[in-house]
Order: sequence, then C-alpha cells, then structure tokens
Amino acid sequence: MSKELIINATDHETRVAFVENGNPQELFIERPKESDIAGNIYKGRVLRVLPGMQAAFVDIGLNQAAFIYVDDVFNNYHEFEGLMRSSHEEDENDLAELDTDERPLSLDQNFMIEELLHEGQEVMVQVSKAPIGGKGARITSRISLPGRFLVLMPTTDHIGVSRRIEDENERKRLRETLAALRPDNYGLIARTVSEGVSSEKLANEMNFLVSLWQEIQKKNSTASVPKLLHQELNVTLRAVRDLFTQEVDKLVIDSRAGYEQILQFLDTFMPRLKDSVELYEDNEPIFDAYNLESEISRALKKKVWLKSGGYIVIEHTEAFVAIDVNTGRFVGKRNLEETILKTNLEAVKEIAYQIRLRDIGGLIIIDFIDMEKKSNRERVFNALQDALKKDRSKTNVLPMSDLGLIEMTRKRTRETLNRMLCEPCFYCEGEGYLKSKRTICYNIFRDLRREAGEMMAPGITLKVHPEVAEMLLGEERDVVESLERSLSKQIMIRPDPEFHLEQYEMYEIHKN
Repeated sequence: MSKELIINATDHETRVAFVENGNPQELFIERPKESDIAGNIYKGRVLRVLPGMQAAFVDIGLNQAAFIYVDDVFNNYHEFEGLMRSSHEEDENDLAELDTDERPLSLDQNFMIEELLHEGQEVMVQVSKAPIGGKGARITSRISLPGRFLVLMPTTDHIGVSRRIEDENERKRLRETLAALRPDNYGLIARTVSEGVSSEKLANEMNFLVSLWQEIQKKNSTASVPKLLHQELNVTLRAVRDLFTQEVDKLVIDSRAGYEQILQFLDTFMPRLKDSVELYEDNEPIFDAYNLESEISRALKKKVWLKSGGYIVIEHTEAFVAIDVNTGRFVGKRNLEETILKTNLEAVKEIAYQIRLRDIGGLIIIDFIDMEKKSNRERVFNALQDALKKDRSKTNVLPMSDLGLIEMTRKRTRETLNRMLCEPCFYCEGEGYLKSKRTICYNIFRDLRREAGEMMAPGITLKVHPEVAEMLLGEERDVVESLERSLSKQIMIRPDPEFHLEQYEMYEIHKN
C-alpha cells in the first residue's frame, strides 16, 4: 500500500493531503487569514465563572471568549493554596488536610469551578479545540507540548505509551526510558513514531521540550493580558511531525521555501527521512497531477455515489450528522436481502472514508438499509468497526439497532471540510451551502496559473460576481498583484451582477 504526503503551499493557502493508493484519506487546510489556533498557548483573564455549568469564560485575545470546563483546570497545591488565601473563603484547617505531596492535584477531589477560578484571575491556557461554528475556542490549563517522538505534559505526573505500539517488549523499554529521563512531576507520552528510537534521541527531544516549556513560563511571568505565549507549528510542519513516518513512501511539496523548511526540521528530528522529500516543479498544479481536486470536490457534496449504483447522503444538522444509505440504481442479482447487504457493506467503506476525509466529528447517526437477518446486521457493524481502525481520531460505535441505525461518536477538534471551504447559501436563506468567496478566489487563482500559459495576450479579464470582485480588489489584492508579476500579464477584474456567486469567466485582452 503506497502512502504519500502531498503539499500544495502558497502564500494565501496551504493544503496537505495524506494519500493512500492514490486516494486522499485526510486533508488539512490552513489559511493565514483564517488560521487554526488549536495547540496555541495564551495568557488570558477569566471574564466570568458559571457555577451552574461548571465552566468559565476566558479572554485570550480572540473576537469570542474561550471557555474552560472544571475538569480542564489544573492547580497544583501552591497555586490552589494561593488562590484560597486570596479569596478568604476557606480556613487554614481545610488547607492543612490537603496532600502536599500530590502534584498535580487530582480533580477527583471534586473541586467546583468557583473554588478554582474567579473573575479577573490571570491564567495560562492552551487551545484544545479551535472555534467551531458559533462556539468559542475550548481551552485547558493542562498544557501539553508535542514533539516528533514525545509529548511533554508539564502539569501531569504520568508516563504513557501510544496504544498503536503493540510490541510489549518495546512498550516496556519506552516506559523504562521515559521514567529514567523525565524531570520530577513532569508527564511524558511516547508517540507511535518513537518505536525503535534510541534513548539518546528521546532525551534530546525531551530536553528541547523542557527548554520550550521554561521559555513559555518566562514569557508568562512578564506578559500583559491577553497574550499569545506559544504558537503551534504551521500545517506543513505539523504534518511532517505527526504523519511523516517510515511507512510513508514520500513527501512531495510544490514550494521551495516549504521544501527547505521541511529539510531543516528533519535535520533536527529525523535526518534519514530527508531522502523521501521531493520538490515538485512541474507546471501542472500539484493537486491536479495527483488527481486530488476531484476527490475534494466530491467531499463537498451531500450525495456520494457508490460504484454499484447505490449512494449515501450526508446531512449536517445542529446536533449531529446524519448519513443515509440508499440502493439507488443497484438492483442486485439474486434476492432483496443480498442486494441490501451488498449495498450496506459497500457503503460502510465509503462512509468511513468520507468521515475521515471530511473530518466529521461529534455525534454521527448512520441509517443503513433495513436487513431482516441479525447476522447481516452484525456483519455490517463489524465491517464499520474494521473500516474505522485506520482513523487517527478516536471513535466509539454502538451496535446496530433493529431499525438499521448505528450511533457513533468521533472526536472533533476543528471545523469539518464542509464548514471550512463553504458558507451558508444566501440564495436559499441558509438552507444550503455555497463555496465561500475566499474559496472561489483561490479556485480562480489556480485556474489562472493553469490557463495563463496557453494565453498569448498580455492581459486577462476576469468576469466575476460583484462580491468576489470586491474580495479580489480588497483582501486578496496582494495575491492578484503577485500573480500579475509571476505570469507577466495584467489582470483586469470586471464585476457582473448577473453572475451567480460561484460563476466566473476569464478571457484574453488583446491590445490594438
């Protein structure tokens, strides 16, 4: 099975596709103007404590306040003691009963949010979930710093080994190595790629992460509020850190600057993988060359056709995602039960694939076609569990009900592909979705690069919807000017109010 990382990097957008046997399995998109803040560490201020929800709102400098649940609040003994003395709400006898040797203080002791946080308090927090839809970012004060091989948890006294490492001898070796290496009261987790890595390399990375944590603490002691203390790696280096292993045949990137950045990163953490990195320099856009654009477009559609003629429909609601399976044009060869079983089994593979590619999270309800035989229902359930094993996000699947429904959950940390690339349709008052204006602009930029080489005239006219024209002449003007320089052609933008938002045309300008 071939595995590749394909990276399309430009100034305005970076797209990373994890590809298996020619099909994208995961897609990560980062736009500087809509950057993902998951993993960032901030110094924030508590705005409001909500005892009824056992949560608090914290200002970390974003447009919308972030929120933290009581289970995500870390306090060691000294921090907790200081908080209690400042609030004058508990007497010293209660403090004396606390176990001073316990660091961090376990939240199993049932502290209430109002005992741990108060309005105006300054806290160091990390974004665990970026803002999704209308919800603000979810944050935690239990900091974790991921490296290539290890995750450092300076607020948690714990040693862990990735469950994906199955060899018991290797698990034991890693546990013993981490126990010998780690500083007192620090937590460490060995990531999957740490399997077989020498103690020296693990020690070097741990020292790097400890130094990083000390630097963050130093910034926190002097920074004003709110303040960004540490920014997570960009999407390219996150992909290299988290996905680029010896099982990946190659990494291909179309940006020389990104290529050099990756080699420099690998020099520090995994020099032997440098030979697997390629710089793509052909004229054809890299995602076109690897046939990825069509799969991305397919992943934005509600209806997905199966090879047999059946299809699935994926609907996003406020509370959950509903997936419906239909036989469509598939009529089978023998009997109805067999036709239904074959359709459901084929749908299982496509559903698991689409969930991973679209990064669908939260509650998911799958409505399979009803089957009379219990053994067939169990086959479909087991097939779904097997298909989800490749998914790096945690899933929990309940057995199929008599009605043919399967309920499952999948860990959600960021926007789905649909919400990232689309926006509510104003033509139908939010009942459907259109490509966002920025996505349309970036499609235009790709088409310009694709078509400009065959245009002999010195200029190109773009005919677009007025709102797209406004963005091209405003927020994306710097990209348009950069394209004019790289293509050596003048680009004229002409708004047309009769155009659909997603519609655009380009044609040559011939000088007389």
